Order: sequence, then C-alpha cells, then structure tokens
Amino acid sequence: MKKLQSPPDFIRLLASDLRWTLACALTNSDRRVSELVMEVEQPVNLVSYHLKKMRDEGLVSARRSESDGRDVYYSLNLDFLRDLYRAAGSALHPALMNAAAAVYAPYRVLFVCTHNSARSQMAEGLLRHLSAGQITVASAGSQPTRLHPEAIRAMDSIGIDIRNQHPQHLSAVEGQAFDVVITVCDRAREVCPMFPGSGTMLHWGFTDPAAVIDPDERAYAFEQTAVRLHARIQHFLSTMQQPYAKGAV
Repeated sequence: MKKLQSPPDFIRLLASDLRWTLACALTNSDRRVSELVMEVEQPVNLVSYHLKKMRDEGLVSARRSESDGRDVYYSLNLDFLRDLYRAAGSALHPALMNAAAAVYAPYRVLFVCTHNSARSQMAEGLLRHLSAGQITVASAGSQPTRLHPEAIRAMDSIGIDIRNQHPQHLSAVEGQAFDVVITVCDRAREVCPMFPGSGTMLHWGFTDPAAVIDPDERAYAFEQTAVRLHARIQHFLSTMQQPYAKGAV
C-alpha cells in the first residue's frame, strides 16, 4: 500500500473554517481584533486564540495602532503565504505555476495618509508603475506637507521616479469618485471621509518611516516600506485582472 502524504502544515492550519474566514477577512485590509470579532461573529477569546495560532506560524502579524496604542491591527503576511502556496502548487503539478498576462479593468484608486509625503506617495508611484499606467491613481493627506526626500531615494532604488508627484489635501479630491480608497496610516483611517463612488475602503497600516530618528535606520525604514508596499500592491493587482467584477478586491 502506498504511504499517504501529509499536506503542508499551513494548509492544515487554514483548514479550520474559522481560521480560513479570518485569513479571508485580512486578505485586502488590516483589521482590529474587534472588527474581526464582528466579521466572524465569534467570541473575542476564540478569535484571539486562532489569531495567535496563525501568528505563531507566521501567517499573520500584529502591531499597535499609531493612532491609539490600545488597538492592535492584524495583517496577513501575503508574501510568505504566496511562497507557501507556490511551493505547494509546484509540488502538485508544475502547470499550477503558470501565470497569465495582466490586463486591468478601468479603475480609480486613491491612497491616503496624514502628510501625503511618504507612504501614500510611494504607494501612488508603485501602483502607477506596476499597472503600467492602466489604473488611474492619486494620493492625498489630511495634513499635507512636502514630498519626503527619503521617499524619493527609496523609490529611486527600485527604479521608480516620483519627483513629479505633489502632496495635496484631501479637499482637493473630495468631490471625485474612486473605486477604492486605501489608507496607509492609522491616523488617516480615523479622519478619512467617505468618497462618492468609492466601492471599497481598505486599510494597509504602515508605520511612519519618517519618524525614525537615526539617519541610517530611517533610510532602511523607507526601503522596507517600499518593499512591503510593492508586495501589497502586487497582491492587490492580482485581484483586479480581467475578467473583473467590482467588489472583488
């Protein structure tokens, strides 16, 4: 008799209905524990237990909110999961690794952070670049300042020039319709208004690299922000390839 093969540990972990539902809830947006409890309609202690199991295996990460340190945001480690699924797919059959060329539906996306000087500007440049200009993208801030020179340098290091982008106040885009509005800092999430025509509001929480004091550590923080935004946007784009239905993101 042929020996039975065990599935990868992460597949067995996500085989739980509740853990799978929690992972799905985190696919496109960071969420507080209280929001996840409401999403899955389960007791907070049960949700916390399963989140800890997922965190122990590296599938999710947790961080304190910049806006209110009492809140904890959970996010899915998309790159790690992608690598795990690719390895599992390749083990089953090489054909599962084939990818089709990307074509995106007409789409308008707005990135929001407090100062519109770094995180949202980097996200704007990345989405425009990675979609090859197929997606209309803008960024704005609740308290805009100036484009941070470290953001320019970090983006230069991955071959994207954002020098022609300019910070602007949320009021400059308030009357416009966006398919998706994405906040990239916790404080902005608290003040971001609802935009007419915005089918989806998402939150991708990134700590502020400009707040790092040491120059070398700050430069590294900007580089890591660019890397993490790049990964997040690549996964976001994978949900927007045609055939396309609004609400899929």
